[in-house]
Amino acid sequence: EVQLQASGGGLVQPGGSLRLSCVASGFRFSSFAMSWLRQAPGKGLESVSDIMNDDRTAYADSVKGRFTVSRDNAKRMVYLQMNSLKLEDTGVYYCNRVTIPWDWGKGTQVTVSS
Repeated sequence: EVQLQASGGGLVQPGGSLRLSCVASGFRFSSFAMSWLRQAPGKGLESVSDIMNDDRTAYADSVKGRFTVSRDNAKRMVYLQMNSLKLEDTGVYYCNRVTIPWDWGKGTQVTVSS
C-alpha cells in the first residue's frame, strides 16, 4: 500500500523555523513528483510546494523565499524547511504524491503562535 507519513510539526513562535519530513513507501518514489499540501483552519487544501522527479521546485507565492523543499530519492524522503514562519502558516501539512487525483497521507500539525 502507498504510505506517506509527514512528521516534524509543532508549536513555534512567529519568525521561527521548522523542518518537516515525509517518508514514502509502496511506490517507485523516484518516478513521481511530490508536493506539500496544507489546510489552514477553516480553509481548503492548498498546495504549498512541488518538487519534480528531476529536482525542479515550485512554491506558492505565500511561502516563496521562506520555504525550501528537497528530496532524497535513496531514502525515499521529502523535506520542507520552513523559515520566518508567520501566523498564517498555521495548519495541517500533508505530504502528497502528485498523481491524478492527488494522493496524500497523514499530516502533521504546524502551529505558529505567540
